[in-house]
Amino acid sequence: MGLRRIAFALVVLGIVAWAVFPFAWAIVTSLKAGSALFTVEAWPSQPSLANYAAIFKEQPFGRNILNSLMAASAVVALSLGLAVLAAYALGRVRFRGRGLLLFVVLGVSMFPQVAVLSGLFELVRWLGLYNRIGSLVLSYLIFTLPFTVWVLTTFMRELPKELEEAAMVDGAGPFVIVTRVFLPLMGPALAATGLLAFIAAWNEFLFALTFTLTDDARTVPVAIALMSGASQYELPWGQIMAASVVVTVPLIGLVLLFQRRIVSGLTAGAVKG
Repeated sequence: MGLRRIAFALVVLGIVAWAVFPFAWAIVTSLKAGSALFTVEAWPSQPSLANYAAIFKEQPFGRNILNSLMAASAVVALSLGLAVLAAYALGRVRFRGRGLLLFVVLGVSMFPQVAVLSGLFELVRWLGLYNRIGSLVLSYLIFTLPFTVWVLTTFMRELPKELEEAAMVDGAGPFVIVTRVFLPLMGPALAATGLLAFIAAWNEFLFALTFTLTDDARTVPVAIALMSGASQYELPWGQIMAASVVVTVPLIGLVLLFQRRIVSGLTAGAVKG
């Protein structure tokens, strides 16, 4: 048993090191400037916050963060609102073709983004949403909504039927049952799906690159990718790493804050009885 525990601890330590090392190296690089960027050291000998100041002074990075925050928040709100209603219909109401409809919803999420890019671009242009936050919200729903519908449908199926029957006896309609009876019980599932949808929308790159044109309308992944130095042959690695750290730390904080709800929400319905 002792050797197994040691082996297990070593494996876990290796996985943690493999996962944490890129982010730790990004922090170290973001605190370097000039020729120090090309030196290998565990911690910079002269740490500097100049790169962090530069990303906000030399470009509208604060505006980019706000764009990402607004787009991701709107996507989460719409995804959860629509998915809760869809989950009630797919999880509690019996009708012909329910299983097929669920597989269609899942199939939509399997299409690669580039496959729907041209058609979605025409739709965005026709709606007059090009270079606006609305174009990102519309496009992000393609991959966040199917996931939230599937997870919430699984969770909705496991809720006690007696609660629904008691509410119906009291004269409650479907909307009241969803909002007053089931919704308070769906906290873990809503937290898990909402956070994962937020992360997916926050990190999305292809749609954000295609549907935005100006610096003020871009989100943080596109803004980081398009960072340039004093000349076309220079890449500001220090600023890129600083920007990466700035946009990653809030996500890590959210995951650590809601980690218990994420686990309980994703495993809801996995074990019955």
